[in-house]
Amino acid sequence: MAIRNVVQVGDDVLRQKCFPVEVFDEKLWKLLDDMKETVKKEQGAGLAAPQVGVLRRLAVVDVEEGYFELINPVIVQQKGEQSGWEGCLSVRGKSGIVSRPMKVTVTYQDRNGEKYLLKAKGFFARAICHELDHLDGVLYIDKATHIEKN
Repeated sequence: MAIRNVVQVGDDVLRQKCFPVEVFDEKLWKLLDDMKETVKKEQGAGLAAPQVGVLRRLAVVDVEEGYFELINPVIVQQKGEQSGWEGCLSVRGKSGIVSRPMKVTVTYQDRNGEKYLLKAKGFFARAICHELDHLDGVLYIDKATHIEKN
């Protein structure tokens, strides 16, 4: 495993739509392992592939509920609303207030291509929505109603 460089706001890769993952092989597993090590080192709640310069639809989320690898994720249901502060490993030194669903249901694949359904609420749902936005070239600063420097 290796620590990957986290791409910063201003880099075009963060504004591009990612391509689906079609091959579930050792190259993918290495990327996932590297992303896990990187998000832990950076003490983040999640990391999406474009944040390490890879335009593929995958993200990792590391929250109180556990560590999750979400490949080709799709939000299939959302309920409620929550507003709160968010930061981003690709937008250093700032945080902002963003409105997100309180609950989400997500379909995704694991590193072997197996399909799963995941239900998340609260901060877990917020982290998932934040990371999935990255897969479509959207940053939290695009949705924030208030941004402050840390």
